[in-house]
Amino acid sequence: MKTFNVHEAKTQFSAILSLVASGEEVVVAKAGKPVAVISPYREPQLVRSPGLFRGQIEVKESFFEPMPADFLEYFE
Repeated sequence: MKTFNVHEAKTQFSAILSLVASGEEVVVAKAGKPVAVISPYREPQLVRSPGLFRGQIEVKESFFEPMPADFLEYFE
């Protein structure tokens, strides 16, 4: 993990992005003390489990009835 002070980080930002794009983490320091870490972006991994609430949710028949005309006007 490489460390850059604020001035270096500002002047070498493109080089820092190249390091990060290759998978490396970079530390940005102010007066020699680390203040931030720049790390590669990773897509969040969503794990879905289909049917998790099967049998636990009830949809009433009234849900499928059309909305009253006077109430529908609020959405138009």
